[in-house]
Amino acid sequence: MKKLTVIILLATGLHFSAFSQIKKASLQAAGLTCAMCSRATLEALKTLPFVDKIDTDLNSTTFLLSFKPGVPVDIDQIKQKVDDAGFSVAKLVLTASFDKVSVQNDTHINYAGSTFHFINAKNQVLSGDKDITVIDKDFVSAKQFKKFSTQTTMPCYQTGVMANCCKMEANATSHRIYHVTI
Repeated sequence: MKKLTVIILLATGLHFSAFSQIKKASLQAAGLTCAMCSRATLEALKTLPFVDKIDTDLNSTTFLLSFKPGVPVDIDQIKQKVDDAGFSVAKLVLTASFDKVSVQNDTHINYAGSTFHFINAKNQVLSGDKDITVIDKDFVSAKQFKKFSTQTTMPCYQTGVMANCCKMEANATSHRIYHVTI
């Protein structure tokens, strides 16, 4: 009986983790002016341990990143690699697989090792692959950041870390939080 319980728990955990994965991302870089700039950014992104494959669209300076299954994705590392190449992130859209996750405006969810704060989101249940756009400072233009800041009164949007406004985790006020929209 004990083995059966362990097998059921493992199967449940595997099922949950299959739905708790950021699968891919579309990254638009700013400041790229030539093929050498794109190449430098591409080479920097290739060093990320969770990236499986990268396709590029040089016309729109977009990098399409596919992530390794089961490997946690570090969103800040993506931005850091673009910064290290001498450029900046203009837009980052993540494709994540959800399994009946309820979201609403100004709510937090833990997903695939990250905490997401939804801004300007309608009450809905997310199932299947959904695109979510990271709207934190340094992931969007200053103009877009200012626009989104008018859509929330929570101070964590200005800092990118949980604040007293984040009731989700009692002792996590310095925990990184990503602000996203659908």
